[in-house]
Amino acid sequence: MTGARRRQLGWVWAGLGAVVVSAVGFTLVAQVVGERDEVLVLARDVPVGHVLAPGDLRVVEVAAETGVVRVAERGSVLGHRVRVPLVAGSLLAPGQVGRSAGFPPSGFSQVPLAVEAGGVPPELSRGQRVAVFAGPSGDGLAAEGAEGSVPSPVVGTVAGVRAAESAGGPQVVTVLVETGAAGRAARLEHPRVVVLPASGREIP
Repeated sequence: MTGARRRQLGWVWAGLGAVVVSAVGFTLVAQVVGERDEVLVLARDVPVGHVLAPGDLRVVEVAAETGVVRVAERGSVLGHRVRVPLVAGSLLAPGQVGRSAGFPPSGFSQVPLAVEAGGVPPELSRGQRVAVFAGPSGDGLAAEGAEGSVPSPVVGTVAGVRAAESAGGPQVVTVLVETGAAGRAARLEHPRVVVLPASGREIP
């Protein structure tokens, strides 16, 4: 067999080896990615203090990590009270349910905000994650803090929305925020509310 022929066969075997390795690797990855668990999600919006019933929950298959309630653990949450507002479609976490309402949770406070017309997104509802900004003042400029700077937004969860008492009047949006940020949230002038993604920490 000539040297050229041997080199050609060597490249063929090397190619076949790469294909086999790639196939094995793909199989292993597929097995890992394919591992999905049956977990509980909310079938409807649930207020604080509500006693969870079977009809409040449904089952989905997801590649879930820790911190969610699996179907096998259903008995640990049914018949217990909801500790925080829950939104339909969200994964149920163990800490969201307890024997007492316990709201607001330790380390959090509720801040009611009078939001003027146009400062609240349509269909704003309990359980949505939001950022609250200082809106423009009467002269159209952004409201400034005590030192002349524009206050940074406060991120929290909507705990309640009350419609305006008169046409064109402000809506009252109650936001659950970390206690350390409650004072800053209450001092925001002309507050405006922006809905954030359900997960993550992005602020527009």
